[in-house]
Amino acid sequence: MELKDLVGLHELSGVDTTTEKVKQWYDHYEDANVVRFVLDGKTYKAIEEPDDGYRSYCKELEVCNEVVSNNFPPQKVMGKMKDNDTDSVDDTIQFIDVVTGKVVLEVGTDNTDYYYPYCVMNWSPENLACNVGR
Repeated sequence: MELKDLVGLHELSGVDTTTEKVKQWYDHYEDANVVRFVLDGKTYKAIEEPDDGYRSYCKELEVCNEVVSNNFPPQKVMGKMKDNDTDSVDDTIQFIDVVTGKVVLEVGTDNTDYYYPYCVMNWSPENLACNVGR
């Protein structure tokens, strides 16, 4: 599944982050960052590809049946692809709370056209409308 498939209006109702061991080559495993999130009742999982210690990528998004530990009442968010600028080309989706107008979750790879791309997995629960004033 591609990130751009999630562009549009959704209800976000859960997000958690963790690390998992991922197989790199032969019997070599590395820790990788993982974010799971629930959109419209469906759970998605993004896994970091650590690559070589200097570069990292976001692997293809998966639909999964894993349990998300941090759940909350559904919050309306708008999914949009991050705007590119003159310095970088990004393949990152941002979920923006429709009430606060702030980014609550972004997942993908920034600097895809550069020698050092990097995986992006930012979760900012303070930007959700349900958390304003808490």
